[in-house]
Amino acid sequence: MSAPQQPNQFQLSDFDFELPAHLIAQHPAAVRSQSRLLDGTASAPVDRIFAQLPELLNPTDLLVFNDTQVVKARLFGEKASGGKVEMLVERVMADNEPAGDEAHGPHPPNSHVVVHLKVNKKPAIGSVLFMAGFSPQAPQMGFKATLLGRWPDQEGGLFRFRLDRDAYRMMTSHGHVPLPPYITHADDDSDEARYQTIFAKHPGAVAAPTAALHFDQSVLDALDAKGVARASVTLHVGAGTFSPVKTNDLSQHVMHSERYNMPPSTIEAIAACRARGGRVVAVGTTSIRTLESWALTGQTSGDTSIFITPGFEFKVVDALVTNFHLPKSTLMMLISALAGHQHVMALYRHAIANEYRFFSYGDSMLLSR
Repeated sequence: MSAPQQPNQFQLSDFDFELPAHLIAQHPAAVRSQSRLLDGTASAPVDRIFAQLPELLNPTDLLVFNDTQVVKARLFGEKASGGKVEMLVERVMADNEPAGDEAHGPHPPNSHVVVHLKVNKKPAIGSVLFMAGFSPQAPQMGFKATLLGRWPDQEGGLFRFRLDRDAYRMMTSHGHVPLPPYITHADDDSDEARYQTIFAKHPGAVAAPTAALHFDQSVLDALDAKGVARASVTLHVGAGTFSPVKTNDLSQHVMHSERYNMPPSTIEAIAACRARGGRVVAVGTTSIRTLESWALTGQTSGDTSIFITPGFEFKVVDALVTNFHLPKSTLMMLISALAGHQHVMALYRHAIANEYRFFSYGDSMLLSR
């Protein structure tokens, strides 16, 4: 691998590549662990299948997963005028978080949400939307959503709503799986099962931690048999993960914010891993963002907008299991910071030449520092 460049030597165009459209995976592999795995831990790439991952790890290593659960965050409805509306729930506000609606008295639990809103004409503050089949004639159907304002402030691009019912219940009953924009089919029952990890635990994500989608029980059993330790963090992946970087000067990019939690048991597992000389292997870029945010701030929970680019000094993570990412994305910058820009771009050229499947439902790679 080449000597690392300084961050100010990189521009957005350095993370671009040509991807044939037919390599964008529209469906997952029939069996999770039979997807392909590109081993990029040495100077030359090695083609494997994901079920071989335990062979590449040491008994002293620690795998760290993101145990967030994808919610059915895409909801459809209409304005009182009849105009169509689509909501994508970015986050459900905690009941103790100020939502700008306190003067209206108590509301159902989990009733305040922050959403991306797709509508021809933005409604005025105070407008009520009729969602998922609600109408004054059929109030038992769906739910109402009252617009409170913008988020995180009046200049923000997201919208705050108060629902008249529990948001998690409404998403479970009426929502659609929030498939990424590059997946062209409408969601169905198979997506509900497969756009979710087998250890999803804490609801709140609108995009899957996709590197973990390859793990099935057979892989977990093989890891246990080898003695590889496992731990979890939680980062609720937001739709901002798909937002394009719009400036060639990376220092001008404003990173999206996501909620995370770092359990005490995981902190203890990292200390134990270090004591036995093992590697901390993050499963997915969201796990990296959580681990390194905790290392930088000392905060075990909160919001992170960490932006990892080449030149970043990793304090926790030694290796990474990850999927293949979009050109010119912040995730391309993150993996280049970990494994080296030239090495990563060479791996991507190999993956394209050998027709690996890309993005959320695609194949994976193993990288190390």
